[in-house]
Formats: sequence, structure tokens, C-alpha cells
Amino acid sequence: MLHEASDESPFVLATLPPSQRQLRAAIGIVVVLFIAFIVTAPLANTQLPRVDAFIPVNETVILINDLIISALLFSQYSILRRRALLMLASGYLFTALLIIPHALTFPGVFAPTGLLGAGLETTVWLYIFGHLASPIAVIVYALVKEADTKASVGQRSPVLVISLSIAIVTGAVCGLTWAVIAADSILPQVFRDSIQMNQSIRLLVGCLIIALDVVALALLWRRRRSVLDLWLKVNCCVWLFEAVMTAILINARYSLGFYAGRAFGIVATFIVLLVLLSETTAVYAQLAQSVARQRRDRQARQIAMDAMAASIAHEINQPLAAMVTNANAAVRWLTRATPDLDRTLTSLNYIVDDGHRVKEVIAGIRSMFQKGAHGRVLLSANDLIREVLKMVDRDLRAQQVSVETELHNDLPQLLADRGQLQQVFLNLITNAIEAMGPITDRARVFRVRSDIYQESSQIVVAVEDTGTGIEIKDRDQIFEPFFTTKSTGTGIGLSICRMIIESHGGSLRASANKPYGTIFHVILPSSNL
Repeated sequence: MLHEASDESPFVLATLPPSQRQLRAAIGIVVVLFIAFIVTAPLANTQLPRVDAFIPVNETVILINDLIISALLFSQYSILRRRALLMLASGYLFTALLIIPHALTFPGVFAPTGLLGAGLETTVWLYIFGHLASPIAVIVYALVKEADTKASVGQRSPVLVISLSIAIVTGAVCGLTWAVIAADSILPQVFRDSIQMNQSIRLLVGCLIIALDVVALALLWRRRRSVLDLWLKVNCCVWLFEAVMTAILINARYSLGFYAGRAFGIVATFIVLLVLLSETTAVYAQLAQSVARQRRDRQARQIAMDAMAASIAHEINQPLAAMVTNANAAVRWLTRATPDLDRTLTSLNYIVDDGHRVKEVIAGIRSMFQKGAHGRVLLSANDLIREVLKMVDRDLRAQQVSVETELHNDLPQLLADRGQLQQVFLNLITNAIEAMGPITDRARVFRVRSDIYQESSQIVVAVEDTGTGIEIKDRDQIFEPFFTTKSTGTGIGLSICRMIIESHGGSLRASANKPYGTIFHVILPSSNL
């Protein structure tokens, strides 16, 4: 069963499916980091000089990154009102705030044994709890997301919920820090001294962290994917590399593995941060362009309708007035004591002539939408289809529509107006996406095929959807002006599409798609005709 997409916010990263480009980028990053891990692992225990500035710089970068990620996730929650996003944002906030006492208590950074009255085990256990919290937050996010089929609006405002979450997380970090410092002497000893580790405890804790990372990755893998889920999976892979490096392979601080593990930690936060920032910027740019385009389209439609109305009123006003005058005259000739049939017949002939004039005026106005051969160039139908699919790629992904293309490789070229045909295919594809919007019990599949009629050298493009379909009684009327089956439709889109195709010497027709949906066939003459 296809899960319902978010109708309120189809472009929010928590619901927007990833593109093929993003999938390839994610795989590429994981492969590169895996290679770096394989190269570094054999040398993990190579002892390197102690760099006192490394820890504060490293943890400051991670702190800032995690705080920004948390803020962005909280903003996503304020839009979608999903508890899963709230849990994930709180998890990132927890790990960010826990970095502060970890850095303060790290031996040799601000004091030889650390600040806040820290003991030998304080820093490492704060590190362990932070690295346990990260996969646990992702696990909770994945589990809660499965139940978050609808927005958790409730009675509380998002500002209140977010403020309460921040307060709870801050209190939890303060409480955990106090508890670890107070229990330092009774906690299992991970370090023998400030440098060397206890191998058995290190392996036990490391295996626990790795197990949680694997569970988080598995839960994300088996559930519905989004842009956010994709990069969280990349994050889990990086966490795995870090956990194996720092908890399994090394025996002491300030070794190559020690530095490399914390470098992996920075990479993990940078990945999610950069993705959230870049995708959020892209979404806002898309929305801004959409609003500007809608305003331009609205103004253009208004200008076109005003011009058409003025043209119609001006052109047919005179023949209509003449028809009324002649009709009144015919009535007068017929109602006289002695009807004058000759003059009545003359008046009726004038009415017929004026009727033909009105018909010619309407035909002339209709011809304004036909440019003839002006502006036509040789073009590839397949290239045009790919261009339009690229234009609506985000809409297709937002509605979770699977795209299938079957494009004939040896199509002859078309002699056509690129802009007009682009508008036709854009209209047909947009209609297909809207027709599949209400579908929740089956896959939303959009298919476009191109082929050639060998006997006539005509090119045919089939645009297919698995949407709600068109009733038989409406199938012959959908191309009529101002007839629409949509509550928000204007009824002129398909009419103009057919007008454009016919002006190119082709035809446009609709048929039922089996078992669900509609197929629109665009038939155009090739340049070989």
C-alpha cells in the first residue's frame, strides 16, 4: 500500500522522497568514507603527538553543527507537527549540549584533570552516553514515524512544545552530567590512566554502540524513505565507522584512530547539516519561483481574458445590433394589416448574413491562439519529454509518483513550436499528477511512451497515469472549452492543448488505462511527411 503523502507540505524534507542524484551522492559519500576507514584502520593504534587544541576545536565544530541541525529539525516539526521530528530534534539537541560538559571535563583541555570536579571516568562516560543517545534518537524517530500517519496538531502550539522539549533536554543533560561526576568512582573503568584504555570494558561498550547504530540503520532502511531518512542512513554509516575506530580498534587517546574517529564525527554532523541547509534553500527557492510563476500566470490569464472579452464585445456588437434591428423590422412587416412578405424575407436574410458574420468573428478570435508555422523549428520529441519531466521532477517526487519512460530511439524529428508543445506536455503531466493525488491504496505510476506509426511516419506520445480516471460520459467533453472535472479547474487547459496539437496537423485523444487511470495520445506528423 502506498503511504499518503503530506498534502499540507509536500516539499518538506521529512516527506520529500530523494532524487536519483541524491541517492548517487549518498552512496558516493559512504564509499569514500569506507575507503578512508579501510586505509586508516590498520594504523589506528599508531601513537601521534598530543595536540591540546584538537579537542576544543573539534567539539566546538560539532556543537555548532548539532545545534543548527536541531534548530532546522524543530522548524520542520513546526510545519508538519510530527512527533518523530520532535524526537529527532531533541536527540540532536541532547548530544549537542552534552558536548559542553564533555569538553569542560576533558583532561588537559581547561585543567590537568578537567573542570567541574571531574574524575578519570567522567569524560569517557559522557562521550559514551552521547554516542548511545544519537542512534537511540534515530531509532525512536523511525519507530514513531511509522505511527505518525497524520500531523499531531493537538491543542498546544508548536512554540510551547518546542520550548518544553528544550527545557526537558537541558535538564536531562545537567542531571546526567551531575550524576556521572558524582558516580565517577563507581562507574566501570574504561581508562587505566588519562591515556590508556581498559580493553574489556572498551569492547563491551563499543559493541553496544555499534549494535544501536546497526538497529537504527536497519529501521531506516525498511521504512518509507525521504530526503531526511536517506542522509540519516549515511549518518548511521559514519557513526559505525567512528564507533569501530574509537571503541574497538584503538587502545589509547591521541592515536591515529583517536583523531580519525573524531574526524568521522565531524563528517557525520557536516553531512546532515549541509543537506538540510542546501535542500531547505532549494525548497524555498522552488516555492518562491512557484509563487512568482503563479502571479505571472494569473496576470497573463487576466490580461488574455480581458483582451478576449474586449475583442469579442467589439467585433460582435455591430452584427448583433443589426440582427436585433432586422428582427424588429421583420416583426413590424409581419404584423401590419397587410403583411409585406418581401420585406420580411429581406430582413430575415439580413439576420442570416449577420449570423454568418458572428461565426466568422468567433473563428477569427480562435485563430489568435494558432501561430501557424511561425516560430517552428526541428526538434526531438524525446528531448522535449525529458525537459518537461525534469521541470516537474520535484512535483513527481513530492507526490511519490514512480516515473517510467519508454522512448523510441529512432524517432524522426518534429517541425514544431517548442514552447507550445512544451506547454502541452506540461499540462498533460500536471493533470496526471493531480489525478493520482487522491490515490492511497495502490502505487502511483506515471508512464510516458514515444513511438512511430511506420505506415504513416507519424509520431505518437502516450502519457499514462494510474489515477482516478475519467468517466465515459465525460471523455468526449473534456476537450470542450470551460468543461472540467476538477473543482478548481478552469476547463480551458485541454481545449488549448488540442488546439495547439491540431494547429501542428496532429490530434489529441483520451482513452481508459487498464486497470486504472487515463491515457492521452498525442499524435504529430514528423518532419519527413
